[in-house]
Amino acid sequence: QVKLVESGGGLVQAGGSLRLSCAASGSISSISAGDWYRQAPGKQRELVAAITSGGSTNYADSVKGRFTISRDGAKNTLYLQMNSLKPEDTAVYYCYALFGATMTSYWGQGTQVTVSS
Repeated sequence: QVKLVESGGGLVQAGGSLRLSCAASGSISSISAGDWYRQAPGKQRELVAAITSGGSTNYADSVKGRFTISRDGAKNTLYLQMNSLKPEDTAVYYCYALFGATMTSYWGQGTQVTVSS
């Protein structure tokens, strides 16, 4: 049984950077594709970034040019590099990963990102 453990969230000033990690454990299966979502209080959950099994990436317009999703096969980890952060980026961020060998998907537990003015 695999787990996705998120880390890297925290408090940062506007204009700063954070890198979120989503590490798979408990399985020899590898992450094939993955997404990052975010949800602010009172708002709908929003897809902000996605990476396909072939390595293609897609981003929400609100983060395009500022965020980068990536995957490290050796560490079996998804990353979200967030630069030029804005207060409106404040949310709980969740990873969601597909393990191709088993075609099974899992959610991370969420990590809080707070951007101050």
